[in-house]
Amino acid sequence: MPLPSVHPPISERRLAVGRLAILVTVVGWCAYFGVWLLTDLLTSQRSTAVDRTESIAFLLMVTLLTASSLAYLFSRLGFFYRARSHQRATRRELEEFFDTTTPTLTVIVPSYQEEARVILATLLSAALQEYPNKRIVLLIDDPPVPRGRAARELLEAARALPAQIERLLSAQGARYEQLLAEFEDAVRRDEVLGEPDMARLAAHYSAAASWLRNLASTYGARDHSETFLVNEVVLRLASDFSAIADEVREAAHHEAVLPAGQVRQLYRRLAWTFRVEVSSFERKRYVSLSGEPNKASNLNSYIGLMGGAYREVAVPAGVALVSCSPNDANLVVPDPDFVLTLDADSVLLPEYCLRLVHVLEQREHRGVAIAQTPYSAYPGARTRLERVAGATTDLLHLVHQGLTYYDASFWVGANAVIRKAALDDIAVTSYLGGWEIRKYIRDRTVIEDTESTIDLGTHGWKLFNYPERLSYSATPPDFGALSIQRRRWANGGLLILPTFCRQRRTLRQGGTRLRFGEVFLRWNYMASICWSSVSLLALLVFPFNATLINPLLGVLALPYFAAMASDLRYCGYRRRDVARIYGLNLILLPVNLAGTISSLTQGITASKSTFVRTPKVRSRTVTPAFFLFAPYALLALAGYTAYVAYRHDLVEDLFYAALNVLLTLYAIVAFVGLRNSVADGWIHFKSLLCKRGPAAHR
Repeated sequence: MPLPSVHPPISERRLAVGRLAILVTVVGWCAYFGVWLLTDLLTSQRSTAVDRTESIAFLLMVTLLTASSLAYLFSRLGFFYRARSHQRATRRELEEFFDTTTPTLTVIVPSYQEEARVILATLLSAALQEYPNKRIVLLIDDPPVPRGRAARELLEAARALPAQIERLLSAQGARYEQLLAEFEDAVRRDEVLGEPDMARLAAHYSAAASWLRNLASTYGARDHSETFLVNEVVLRLASDFSAIADEVREAAHHEAVLPAGQVRQLYRRLAWTFRVEVSSFERKRYVSLSGEPNKASNLNSYIGLMGGAYREVAVPAGVALVSCSPNDANLVVPDPDFVLTLDADSVLLPEYCLRLVHVLEQREHRGVAIAQTPYSAYPGARTRLERVAGATTDLLHLVHQGLTYYDASFWVGANAVIRKAALDDIAVTSYLGGWEIRKYIRDRTVIEDTESTIDLGTHGWKLFNYPERLSYSATPPDFGALSIQRRRWANGGLLILPTFCRQRRTLRQGGTRLRFGEVFLRWNYMASICWSSVSLLALLVFPFNATLINPLLGVLALPYFAAMASDLRYCGYRRRDVARIYGLNLILLPVNLAGTISSLTQGITASKSTFVRTPKVRSRTVTPAFFLFAPYALLALAGYTAYVAYRHDLVEDLFYAALNVLLTLYAIVAFVGLRNSVADGWIHFKSLLCKRGPAAHR
């Protein structure tokens, strides 16, 4: 079952234990530092320079890992505070707000060679949003002249989807628009509402619920993500409509008549739910738009057209879009108040847009550029890897919610409602072959959402994580796809750190100082993958001096793992999944290190990293060769460390190394798979044998 939208209550006991975990971690580090200082650095007379370097390096790694533990513990504490204080806007408050104002919203869905059913689920969840003025645009980034039948079929299917969605909903939308217009005409004629009007309203809601149930029964869900769409979007709407119908009938049965304003709101809700305009756009058809192969450029190309009218003009290099009057235009792009960016593998619950736009329109949030609900994992995972990786996603949801408490929120690119004025504020103009190119979202790194967060902060904008679960996104079901995704996540944070430092200086010069909590958590968010991976790898494979390892290290680690186990239980998982997550992180060490090295290489060469999308296919993704063999090398190194510890009677080292060996072996068997390893290894071996040489030697 999916987790509830509103987080379960946080007890006083849970809050107290959360504070205690932070206290124990800080005291534990201070105690370890004192022991290290007295027994290793000051009193050891026979230490060589190498020994002292080893000792200082070990303390540094322990300190960095402790800092990451504290970042997690502080973030979850911030989540506790926010969950306890969250006051959910009632449906009446939402209806009254949108009675007087209806901000326009454009949903843009970037897509690159996605399966049609994946895109369809995303578009349908966006189309069924209970929001008045919404447009949906599918940004197809496939090559306009595809190579091969498979690519051509994907492109044709994507192009057909907007019309398919409109055909599906247009009849219902027209019907309820007409009913709304008839009711408003009756109100203008001062007609008195009676019991028959209540009965008709109930019948309309019952009919809408029946239509949605029929849609659910004919959808033909093939996997757990599509089942989630059917149950939590389509059938949830049907259930809400049925409940309204029953309440209106009950009121009519007791000869009660609703006020005209409330009846209008109910008719509007039907009309708004089924009112939709869906289209598609392909930037690669036009030479006047950026052709950079990344998601940010795809989004920027369409956002840069907003508020203008354009006609297609043939130029020597191809076809260009040129500004013109609306009467002569082939393409008119409205300029909305808000832009919702939505990945093609994500699903929104029906009230997502309604609630987030309502939040952004409140006076206290006028300085907020982005409102979002960090996505959760679909329940009912198909594989053990997908379930454990989904658990890390759900833990990250709590972390991101906590970051908002310290004003350290980051944009999570899978879904977000963005204030268009904020995008205009950070826009940068450049020129490509004489054509003006506007960049709103940075594409210097492959984590464009993180870098854009810093840009928004430099211009004085804030971000807000709405403290509910209103969005879900796919988790890679196999190690090949997961390694591609996690490498992209690990690439770019180090490059953004200098930008964050410049932001701090700029704000300081303007008289604004960032709080320590925000600075600490932002540094951890961007750099901890690097320092944690390097530190864990060193601790895993290097047999450090026995005097450096003492029981206080267990005291340091215990609060972190105990808190994570508790949070897993809170999110519907098992406490013992914390060991599985640790094993997964061990075999992902090479992936994270590869992403870190890519960041350093990019920084040295001043080049751009290639954006590699996470494969979303029903068949298994072949694991890249390095990521396939690296876990086995890691297992061998951990085994060697355990052997050295055994030979030298280093009990603490032996225990830690043996634990790593067992969990790495479990992760390889459970998440990579021995049979899959052999199959992927054979594929890579054959590719080496069958690789063609230069044309001169063919």
